[in-house]
Formats: sequence, C-alpha cells, structure tokens
Amino acid sequence: MAEQNRAPLPHAFHPAVPAFSVVSDDLEPGADLGDAQVLQGGNVSPHLRWEGFPAGTKSFAVTCFDPDAPTGSGFWHWVLFDLPASVTELPAGAGSGKFEGLPAGAVHVRNDYGTKDFGGAAPPAGERHRYVFTVYAVDQEKLGPGEDATPAVVGFNLRFHALGRAQLIGEYEGPRT
Repeated sequence: MAEQNRAPLPHAFHPAVPAFSVVSDDLEPGADLGDAQVLQGGNVSPHLRWEGFPAGTKSFAVTCFDPDAPTGSGFWHWVLFDLPASVTELPAGAGSGKFEGLPAGAVHVRNDYGTKDFGGAAPPAGERHRYVFTVYAVDQEKLGPGEDATPAVVGFNLRFHALGRAQLIGEYEGPRT
C-alpha cells in the first residue's frame, strides 16, 4: 500500500496535545510486529513502557488501532482505560490471556473482534497495515464510559480528556495465499 494512499492516523482528528514517549521490548517503531502480536501467532499484547507525560495526569488509556483496515472506519484491536497514573509500564500479555500484570480497576472494552482484550494483527492476504499503539495521559482517574462502551465512545471521551499522547506504530503484512 503506497504511503500517499494510506488512511490518516487516528489522532489527525483530535486536538493537538503534548507528546510523550512510549517504547516496547517487543516492537521497534516502524518495524514489523512479531509473531506474538499476530492473531494466528501468539495473540499477545506487547510490552509497553512510557515516560515524560504531562503533569496533572490522573490515569492512562492504551489503544491499538489499524487505520488501514478495509472497513471505512479502521479496526480497533485493543481499548484499555482507567490505568492508574502510577502505572507506567505493561508487561507483554497484560492485555491478553489471564491479563497478568494488568492493574486492578483497568477497563477493557470490546475490540472489533468482539472480545474484551488485545486482538492481534490479521490483515487481508498481501496487505500491509499499520498498528498504532497509543498511550493517552488522561485528566481524570476514571474516564467515564463503562465496560460495555464501544471504542468510538472511548475515543470520544479521550478527545476531551487527553492531556498528552504517545504512539508507537508497527506494521504487518498478511501472508499471501
């Protein structure tokens, strides 16, 4: 997929906020996702660690969005919020399986696979997609929507309550058949 034909990143429609940094032991910026982050591979959420977020941060939200999905509205792979401000790192697998390392009170909403967890990459055969992992610094301890909210409702709330944003983008190409 040529870069000029790619869909805009999800934050292109949100107000500008200060950036901070997010890194991963499992993913380098712009690199291919590992097998662990692929639906038919391990289907494991990646390790994420962030720093430099704005003063006044009261909680965090973490999302993974594929803007290149052939849906007209992208594809939500992971939507997690109400992470306490004291949490600045999630181990690999915190968003999947037994949610080991996920702090109490954190809320998952249904991704576009229909499950309340991390859903790995699964683009159509031969298509290369971007996976935008975003950590939001939030101005409230509780973002507001409940666990039955849609990713769109969570995104709507984040638009008005994000103090800062960090993103890490990986890519993956679906195996050719």
